[in-house]
Amino acid sequence: MNYSSFSRVIEDYKVVMLDSYGVVKNHKGLIDGVQESIRTLKQKGKTFRLLTNDASRSQEQQLESLQRLGLHDIELHEIITSGMMARQFLEQKITSGRIAYLGTQNSADYILQSGLQHVAAGDVDLNDIDDIAAFVFLDDEGFDWNTDINKTVNLLRKKTMPVILANSDKYYPVAKHDIAVATGGIAKLVESMLGKKFIHFGKPDSQMFMYAYESLVQEIGPLEKNNILMVGDTLETDILGGNRFGVGTMLVLSGNSRAEHIEREISATGIIPDYICEDILS
Repeated sequence: MNYSSFSRVIEDYKVVMLDSYGVVKNHKGLIDGVQESIRTLKQKGKTFRLLTNDASRSQEQQLESLQRLGLHDIELHEIITSGMMARQFLEQKITSGRIAYLGTQNSADYILQSGLQHVAAGDVDLNDIDDIAAFVFLDDEGFDWNTDINKTVNLLRKKTMPVILANSDKYYPVAKHDIAVATGGIAKLVESMLGKKFIHFGKPDSQMFMYAYESLVQEIGPLEKNNILMVGDTLETDILGGNRFGVGTMLVLSGNSRAEHIEREISATGIIPDYICEDILS
């Protein structure tokens, strides 16, 4: 497997998109050296975007969190989240009734600002669901795993409605060798149980890439997709999404993917990055 240098590869691109968790930060905080890497990237005249499947916080909250960690060379418009895509869909498509959700109150307050009442899955009365117009998988926290997932399954068995997945990640790292189940993993389980397909936002689906691309064209003018590099730590989201959208892709080994497993994972999935790099520091 051929490894590349991040600093050399970005010379061939006008725009660099970075995933957040596993590329810029991890369970310990900001990855050492990332601040300098992003500053250098901008000094070279590259346009930058941060694309994250974290739907639990608004753009403003994401920016505040990164700044608290020590990342200051980033602006609000450079952050694009899957939550933004889910919120836009709900505002356009769901105009009446209540929206039920699985997740935290904070994520609900941000994403479900459509003027409609929202209700946590645990508070749903399964005998009073006529006015529930949509269901949203928001976050992997904020609910009782022992009861609320079961209630979600029974709600979606009883009534047909749009079901939105605001974060497609199936897992996320919580330590060097350990992972935890993410929202996408819960939704995948429920999809499998019910034999249904939900509306997915976030990588690898195209909405976030298209939103980012259109904002880039507005900012810098006409832009060929082969002038964009997507950098991420996960084959099934970052790399697959970038490949589908037609941009360059770089897999970094500072997050979910490990050097000792990567050849086997690429062979098993058929998802092939254009480049592999240890991290964005070299």
